[in-house]
Amino acid sequence: MKVVEIRESFGADSLQLVERPEPVPEPAQVLLKMKAFSINYRELLVVNGVGRWKSPLGRVPVSDGVGVVVAAGAGVSRVKIGDRVSPIFYPKWLEGRVAAKKMVHALGGAAADGVLGEYTVFDETSVVRVPAHLSDEEAATLPCAGVTAWNALSCFGDITPGDSVVVLGTGGVSIFALQFARLRGARVIITSSSDQKLARAKALGAHAGIDYKANPDWPNAIAELTDGAGADYVVDTAGELKRAIAAVRLGGTVAFVGLLNGMTTEVDLVPFMGKSARVEAVDVGSREMFEAMNKAIAFHAMRPVVDRVFGFSELREALNYLKEARHFGKVCLRA
Repeated sequence: MKVVEIRESFGADSLQLVERPEPVPEPAQVLLKMKAFSINYRELLVVNGVGRWKSPLGRVPVSDGVGVVVAAGAGVSRVKIGDRVSPIFYPKWLEGRVAAKKMVHALGGAAADGVLGEYTVFDETSVVRVPAHLSDEEAATLPCAGVTAWNALSCFGDITPGDSVVVLGTGGVSIFALQFARLRGARVIITSSSDQKLARAKALGAHAGIDYKANPDWPNAIAELTDGAGADYVVDTAGELKRAIAAVRLGGTVAFVGLLNGMTTEVDLVPFMGKSARVEAVDVGSREMFEAMNKAIAFHAMRPVVDRVFGFSELREALNYLKEARHFGKVCLRA
């Protein structure tokens, strides 16, 4: 079978299409014929060999995909041949809160191969059925970006109708956060440097949009839109903690879910203390969260936003497109 590997060095030019033996499922495992994949900012870190995301050479990248069960080992009972499923990001995090033993073997990074192959094999416990109304590409967006946003808003957060939610940017997690916040009846304010993207976000239900380049002190704009109080909730996908804290109300909540603007940031402790704000990092989520999210997506007939679809062997081009931040929502690959 064909797989994509990081070969010889790091960087997008190191990606090569190679042959591997087709895997055979062992007892309690399933073989998936992969149909589609989606990429995250994390793929740039893995492919470029950055920090804790640096993997051994020969690694298969990409954590998110969807496939059809085409073979099963002895004793498999959770899924059956013909089911369309996605592997979960953390194969050992099935339920409950975070724990060291659950947060191992994250797909497509330093610890384990990802899914960018024609076939993949997984324990039956680490795959979930995806909503039937979604296309393969839409379903492929769920394991990381979808679950992260769901965890931030529905598990970590306690959002009620009428609450104000600020979402930074219009990438994959951000657009999922917009959609999930609207399902909970929240009033969403979104930021972008593109008027076109802000218009698209409003069409998806955002109450207001702020151009953060035209308004670099965007927390003040948040205050104006919330009668001076600040937002109830901020989803920080960029690592803008100092400004996210400035934008949140007294006693509000900041979900830190991304680091698009760099690996370090400054936090002014005086206003942070004065806000009595809660800040928590959100690192994807469990199988239990994934399945709860899928129920909500199916019930509301929600559709993830897919910006552009590349071919199976076009990861290099897709990563360059993602790096240029031209996307709105998710960037996908078709098997």
